[in-house]
Amino acid sequence: MEAWKIDFEWLQVRHKIKDMMSLAKLPDLNGVLFLIGVQEYGRTKEEFTKEEKQDLMHIAICELLTPDGYYEFVGRDEAGWPHYETLKLIGTKGVQNQEQLLIEKVIHYFKDI
Repeated sequence: MEAWKIDFEWLQVRHKIKDMMSLAKLPDLNGVLFLIGVQEYGRTKEEFTKEEKQDLMHIAICELLTPDGYYEFVGRDEAGWPHYETLKLIGTKGVQNQEQLLIEKVIHYFKDI
């Protein structure tokens, strides 16, 4: 996908989330990952701890990369938290390239739901 199209679709996703959640500003990648994590966790609560927020973002990353064979969903624990097994390492190097990969996966995630 061309860079301009990715930028355009990423902006669309961010606007959709902003409008749906009645946010004052557009969410960044971390905010979007957090929301995907909550969606995949399937439960909400008034406030998540810092560790739970990190876990939710990890869940989102695993879910986004599962279709490409990086992770495999293995089940939920007794508290309902999803768990994934790492199948292969991500070959994308550099923070900027990894963020770009995740943005593309977020775009596909929102197209699929």
